[in-house]
Amino acid sequence: MKKNWRIAGVNFSHMHMGDLLRCVENHANAEIVAICDESQDAMREAIGALSLSDDLVFNDFRRCMESTTPDLVILCPPTGEHAQWTESIAPYGAHLFVEKPFAASLEDADRMIAAVKESEQQLIINWPARWDRSHYTTSRLIADGLIGDVLEVHYHGGNRGPLYHGADKVEYRPTIKDKQESWWYKQESGGGSLRDYLGYGVTLGTWFNGGQKPIDVTSVAASASGVEVDEHSITIARYANGLSKFETRWGTFTDPWVHQPQPKCGFVICGSKGTIASYDYESTVRVQTSQHPEGYDHPVMDLPVGEKNGIEYVLTRLGDHLPIEGPLSPAISRIGQQIIETAIRSINEGRPVPLVEN
Repeated sequence: MKKNWRIAGVNFSHMHMGDLLRCVENHANAEIVAICDESQDAMREAIGALSLSDDLVFNDFRRCMESTTPDLVILCPPTGEHAQWTESIAPYGAHLFVEKPFAASLEDADRMIAAVKESEQQLIINWPARWDRSHYTTSRLIADGLIGDVLEVHYHGGNRGPLYHGADKVEYRPTIKDKQESWWYKQESGGGSLRDYLGYGVTLGTWFNGGQKPIDVTSVAASASGVEVDEHSITIARYANGLSKFETRWGTFTDPWVHQPQPKCGFVICGSKGTIASYDYESTVRVQTSQHPEGYDHPVMDLPVGEKNGIEYVLTRLGDHLPIEGPLSPAISRIGQQIIETAIRSINEGRPVPLVEN
């Protein structure tokens, strides 16, 4: 008999909490046993959308954890609070499912890893792009050796901005004042397009390139008037076998899940025997090989049964006593965090910076 997983959602600062709770609700062997946030208003939308009863709603995380004893906790705090919340929840023994990005700094990422190091708990970092069938297909084709060794990863990622959409992609039109009041646009909270989207690029990029680390990183960033964090960044990572480029943008002309902007959001991977263009939400990836230099469209593959989204994947892996792999693993995500940390130092110092190790 399959285990029935008891899951709680704690801290609703990231709009993806609603989407993740919906995945729990739709899972045959999982149930929402609690949601928790200091602000009742932050949970109001989820309470209504999921028809949650009052006895499942908490404003104090300690009472929430002690009263409901969840098996897994979804954490969606501001990036700058990821380490604090991981350390606060870890002693209760639940597995921790943290919505991306990993952390605001490499030091914070290491605090999160240390918080679960001595236990059987799993720390999972969810990168939603992992569940895009085009990128999954790309990872499979690379693993099968179709394009040989990965030499370059080129990435462009972003959207109109984090305040333009909420749970279930409900659309909004934020003002400059809205931005100035939101944690997404505050340095101390880990805001900015670089921390939001460079994580996607370099973490999935590390998944694609087999865990390689760059030698050094060069990055530049720009922000709009009245906004204290970057809304556009370009990062160049120098590896032993070549250069890779990662661009992040809050302020694309359209959101890629509605209409692909130009330049398109996604990846172009160059290998020793071919190339793959893998764009967000598309039904094919574009492949070039020595046998087909003209290129062809390869249909995307379906995600495996039980791994259609982050919640499904994690519960399947935990239920089968298998390790968490790829971008969701702390090992791959930590390399991504190293690159982010180095990019931030490069921006601050205005020069290429050797990869930060600790």
